[in-house]
Amino acid sequence: MPTASSPFRLGSRGSPLALAQAELTISALIATHGWPREAIRLVTVTTSGDRIQDRALAEIGGKALWTKELDRALLEGEIDCAVHSMKDVETVRPEAIRIAAMLPRAAVEDRLIGAPSIAALPERAVVGTSSPRRAAQLKALRPDLQTTLLRGNVATRLARVEAGDLDATLLAAAGLDRLGLGDIGAAIPVDTLLPAVAQGAVGIECRAADDRAQTLLAAIGDADTERCVLAERAVLLALGGSCHSPIAALARVSGDDLHLRAQILSEDGGEQVNEEAILPGSNTESAGALGKRLLARASPALRALFTV
Repeated sequence: MPTASSPFRLGSRGSPLALAQAELTISALIATHGWPREAIRLVTVTTSGDRIQDRALAEIGGKALWTKELDRALLEGEIDCAVHSMKDVETVRPEAIRIAAMLPRAAVEDRLIGAPSIAALPERAVVGTSSPRRAAQLKALRPDLQTTLLRGNVATRLARVEAGDLDATLLAAAGLDRLGLGDIGAAIPVDTLLPAVAQGAVGIECRAADDRAQTLLAAIGDADTERCVLAERAVLLALGGSCHSPIAALARVSGDDLHLRAQILSEDGGEQVNEEAILPGSNTESAGALGKRLLARASPALRALFTV
């Protein structure tokens, strides 16, 4: 068992939301293994994504900006595991790193801050977002809306709307809930805005060669969450999407099977393609096939947003 003198070292970004997710992981490890709190050391790592806030992720390196410094700390033995929002984790990971567990998934919806509904936004309202998916989905519903880049932590984004710099923004319900802000914003049904791949899921990675860490972490994993998120990530892999590509996907357990829905959109929301399927068991190959069907139905201009 880890001890205060030889603790299990858990790496996390230092943002309030990342730390809240790290504490959820710590609580799960303590509850499952009966460790004292001092047996776990929280190690905060500043990522490039935290440092660079004035440009879109796609312009400066994509999702790796959230993971590469934690990857380095993990591979160099400075930490034993790293906690991530799974929607920020690249689809293809280094062979030396393993996704060892995912915590039970939280709410998957987006919440609209600044208006009770998308329909209630004023004509030509300005909505701040860093997500191509959200921007495209909003424009598909309301072509009059204007979107502008908005990055930063949750408090920063809320403050911009409160100050009147923007009419509204969209934030993940799971993040708001984890920060104790569950009463803020209006939940948007997934039938209106299909969420990002892996939205609401927290994943914990360790070194692939570290059997001890894998065993300890697997004990806190939620099997249904892992099935759903892996299916969604298989769609993303098949699409070859980047941070420029508006993609949404959601899998939910349906008996022994998965009900998987996915969507791709043009950047202006003018074209959207939707697919859904029932996947038997944990058949991620079928999930990838659904991604291929999306591309087959897309126009050449929409296919050009993807890298396959």
